[in-house]
Amino acid sequence: MGIHAALAVHPASGHGAAARIADTVAERLRTAVDRLDVLVANSVEESRELMRTSHDAGLDVLIVLGGDGAAHQGVQFCANHGVALGLVPAGTGNDFARALGVPGEPLPAVDALVAALRSGARRRIDLGRVGATWFATVLCAGFDAGVNERANRMRWPSGPRRYDVAILAELAAFRPRPVVVDTGVDRLELDATLVAVGNTRFYGGGVPICPTADPEDGVFDVTVVGDMTRRGLIRMLPGLRTGKHLTHPAVRTLRARSVSLTGNDWPAYADGEPQGSVPVTVSCVPGALTVLA
Repeated sequence: MGIHAALAVHPASGHGAAARIADTVAERLRTAVDRLDVLVANSVEESRELMRTSHDAGLDVLIVLGGDGAAHQGVQFCANHGVALGLVPAGTGNDFARALGVPGEPLPAVDALVAALRSGARRRIDLGRVGATWFATVLCAGFDAGVNERANRMRWPSGPRRYDVAILAELAAFRPRPVVVDTGVDRLELDATLVAVGNTRFYGGGVPICPTADPEDGVFDVTVVGDMTRRGLIRMLPGLRTGKHLTHPAVRTLRARSVSLTGNDWPAYADGEPQGSVPVTVSCVPGALTVLA
């Protein structure tokens, strides 16, 4: 029986990059599948409806051409319907694709997917769950969520530099807040700058906030940054790009199957998408998603 695949295209991803290469991506994918549905959607609702239509026709694999927002929607669909997921990065951050080792440029990523489709190579990875929503990368609350919120409102610059500009702007407004981090095994009560719950390593366009997170080990890595002055945070920020922040005396790390955050009303973001605000509880679901290897 042949492979029925769908290519979900989010034209706005990467300031139109996804739309510009969609035809080339589809042409290459067709060499490795028996049927390819091209799903072009400009809204989450439209995308979900197109995915459901393909699923009703026997969909095996969903390939998402876009950024982390598009990947997040693909994760929801694939985890809920038992469909394998492939990624072609064409967005601002591309953190999920990076965590999976997908080539950073779209066309090499497509070639890797074609090879995986032909060989049948797949693997199962863990996902996080917050309420009814799945997430693949990191759930964050505090300073980093504020940066995410600010970056989403910005139209310039594009790419990872947008997060750098948002960081500088958020520094002017942010203050540490009391928070309780409860894993059922460990309980921290402290004034904190941020809490990041990582299923995978990266957020914010390649920042390894949870450098040792492994999406196949059944647990989250949790990074807690305690009370820091603005100057102290500025001095720590360069280390975020290299993972050196873990050696800072204000940083604590935990490993947990579930995490509850309480004690304030910070916004919470997962996969770069808003998830309401603290209090929030997240759980790790082992092997919840099949991805093309």
